[in-house]
Amino acid sequence: MLKAVIIIPARYNSSRFSGKPLKKILNKEMIIWVAEVCERALGKKLVYVATDDDRIHTKVRKFGFQTVHTSKFCLTGTDRVAEASKKINSKIYINVQGDEPLIKPQDIQSILNAKLKYPNHVICGYTDISMNENPLSKNIPKVVFNEKKELIYMSRSLIPACKEMNLSIKKKYFKQVCIYAFNKFELNKYYSYKRKSTIEKLEDIEILRFFDLNKKIKMIKITSGNIAVDEKDDINKIEKLLKKK
Repeated sequence: MLKAVIIIPARYNSSRFSGKPLKKILNKEMIIWVAEVCERALGKKLVYVATDDDRIHTKVRKFGFQTVHTSKFCLTGTDRVAEASKKINSKIYINVQGDEPLIKPQDIQSILNAKLKYPNHVICGYTDISMNENPLSKNIPKVVFNEKKELIYMSRSLIPACKEMNLSIKKKYFKQVCIYAFNKFELNKYYSYKRKSTIEKLEDIEILRFFDLNKKIKMIKITSGNIAVDEKDDINKIEKLLKKK
């Protein structure tokens, strides 16, 4: 059994941004940017892309990465990772979303180390919402956790709220970074739910399903500067940041 693998869920027919995994960032497909970061974290042999789309399979394999065929009916990226985990025997499964090209190898390693330290928690990344981002954006899931860094709630609305407006303006907000770590039992339990939970569907945030599964989620802070690709305009922002490096 492998200690840990990375599975990148990727679907072509996204309702908000069709064909997103194969959109080019500085002349290289976004899914390849993400896979190469994952390769630097754990090595190429431990990186898989899970998809139902032949175009993604072909492109990923052209760059020498492994793929896993999954169903067209996966409800979320985590359901896709759960399907893929049935074909890959590992102690820990790290889910790196395919629209996070600016994540760093050390971010992935931090999530893995946290899972080893807290094996009974689902692990999820978070970071500060930067000055260049709008915390009111519905595309940014905001994170609230307790003093143990366990997730209390995550929302597309601005949370936590402050009664005093002047405090709200000065408040530092946190956002989710879509790097997760699970074991096989957690993935099987998630997948076996067979539907989106009520609050998961309402917010359109997949990790919220674990609340209905009575599973604690440990939030791990990773490096700032991450921008997920939610809209076409985000590609231009990421290209500018990559050119500065």
